[in-house]
Amino acid sequence: MKNKLSALMLLLWVLPVTLMAQKRVKLSSPDDNLTFTIQLTADAPVYSVAYKKHPVIGSSPLTLNFDSGYWGKGLKTGKVVYSKADGYYDLVVGKAKHVRNHYQQMLIPFIEKAAPHRKLNLVVRAYNDGVAFRYEFPEQTGWKNYVMYDENTAFNLAGDPKALVLFLPSYTTSHEGPYTHELYSQLKPDSLMDMPATFEYPDNIYMAITEAEVLNYAGMYLCKNADGTMRGRLSPLPGQTKEKVKAVLPHQTPWRVAIISDRAGALIESNLITSLNDSCKIEDTSWIKPGKSTFPWWNGTVVPDTTFAPGNNFETNKYYIDFCARNGIEYHSVVEYGQHEWYVNDGPDFMPGPHADPSKTISTINMKQICDYAKSKGVGIRVWVHWKPLYPILEKAFTQYEKWGISGLMVDFMDRDDQEMINMQEKILQSAARHHLHIQFHGSCKPSGLSRMYPNEFTREGTRNYEVYKWDTTINASHDISMPFTRMLAGPTDYHLGGFRSVPQSEFKIRYRKPLVTSTRCHMLAMYVVLESYLGMVCDFPKAYEGQPGFDFLKAVPTTWDETRVPLAVINEYVTIARRNGDNWFIGIITNNQPRKEVVKLDFLGEGEYSADIYTDAADTDIDPNHLKKETRTVTRNDVLDLDVAANGGAVVKITKQ
Repeated sequence: MKNKLSALMLLLWVLPVTLMAQKRVKLSSPDDNLTFTIQLTADAPVYSVAYKKHPVIGSSPLTLNFDSGYWGKGLKTGKVVYSKADGYYDLVVGKAKHVRNHYQQMLIPFIEKAAPHRKLNLVVRAYNDGVAFRYEFPEQTGWKNYVMYDENTAFNLAGDPKALVLFLPSYTTSHEGPYTHELYSQLKPDSLMDMPATFEYPDNIYMAITEAEVLNYAGMYLCKNADGTMRGRLSPLPGQTKEKVKAVLPHQTPWRVAIISDRAGALIESNLITSLNDSCKIEDTSWIKPGKSTFPWWNGTVVPDTTFAPGNNFETNKYYIDFCARNGIEYHSVVEYGQHEWYVNDGPDFMPGPHADPSKTISTINMKQICDYAKSKGVGIRVWVHWKPLYPILEKAFTQYEKWGISGLMVDFMDRDDQEMINMQEKILQSAARHHLHIQFHGSCKPSGLSRMYPNEFTREGTRNYEVYKWDTTINASHDISMPFTRMLAGPTDYHLGGFRSVPQSEFKIRYRKPLVTSTRCHMLAMYVVLESYLGMVCDFPKAYEGQPGFDFLKAVPTTWDETRVPLAVINEYVTIARRNGDNWFIGIITNNQPRKEVVKLDFLGEGEYSADIYTDAADTDIDPNHLKKETRTVTRNDVLDLDVAANGGAVVKITKQ
């Protein structure tokens, strides 16, 4: 069933206003806190954004460079068209189930005064939690198609806010690395910054810049220029440095988005990214089942000392399927054993060789047998696939997966977000939907809200995460706390969750098999609530979990939500997130390397009494970070929880209606 706006109110009117040179036109959010102002200068349209009368984006020009010439000078405008909407839509998967879509909009038609008289519309929307704009290229005589060389959209920040950004070395990237947290003036120039990029202004104003509904276009990055201005840069087409986008009119760019609030937590609560996407394209979504999944590659595919021979075979997968069935884990992932994939491949180290074929299993794997056994146990099967050998045989492979009974797959090593790759990702989602498969993109760019249109997209990687524990020391609690305020603002974030062997940082050793982690057990549990992801990985091996403190919480925590609240949040220090699924609430708290006491008001609960299972760091987590305390008490919406959180620690609470 397609998601549709319900109770939609849409008003449209045309004001007898044209954007004359130097004249300003404004658009305000429904609550009047946000103002988008634009004026037409001799050189370009120039916009600015203010929140509660505080400038956040200063005068920023909008220019484009095409194969048919520069766009920005010598413009005139037609009549400005204003509209507004207020309605609701439902998400199949998301941080909220029922989302209000409330905005005011203006459309400004620009026309070149001189030949070739190209026409271009700027569409601007103002929501209570942010602003967004996009360029539209309407069908017209004399301009049938274009090659985009540069989209010189500027985001010139007002003042000198503190920035939280990820620098990247090139456009070919897995989007992984450490975050930089310093004043904007101190950021290095002429370097690519990934989006979302987050900025903290004085007077407790917060802004994250990203993009939404990236379709048939190139991904955008930010770059600080030598003079301190900031503009977008597009990922070039393969083998190109100049050509970024090729399109036939009519066409449009993605939305350029600024999520803005006076609460850091409100950036996390915002549904602006999905609201800027089109409604669901999948007619029947009843088969889409979010959940948790094993991923044995992370732990080294550990199996117990048994009579069966471990390997790429039925017995090894049966061991993990039985674990899932015992513990309510929805999916098991068939990946590899001994560094060899489950499918035919003659390439080394998971890279595709000339005869790689992900529609065929190796001789020791009977995928139909694995899927049939898993189905008998109420468990779904997922597989891992490198995108390169998959994409040329997409329909063939997905037809075979559906016949076998596979539920979904991880598509890995994409490492690009040029227009060609963006289009391939959409085609993968479309084909997967036809064959009732969910998708998890790895080595991929950030999401842009497509999980509204294609809710079979469960999650994406695109950030440094716990896989790094297998080979590096650069992942820790202080890195984790950057995620809710950066990458996760774009959407679901895959992170290889579930490591249950925590040691103090001083005792950490790199181990590819049975890897160690350095945050507390409660921190690791809290990440299932803090991170938005509709497919929560359970990466460790069965014996690491069963009988261990906190595993009961891991089994119970959902992966999709009806409501999300963020009562406490300080960027790069700590965050408390409360998420509701049905009548039950789950609270996750993480901190950086500093201990603290968190005071959590439960005023988001409904009326009546609830039972709260509370898990907190034990007093000796500096010695054994796996230790935790659990207590159960009756609570109401009038109660307050005082929770001690250790350095590199966390806390989780499961609240059920009595």
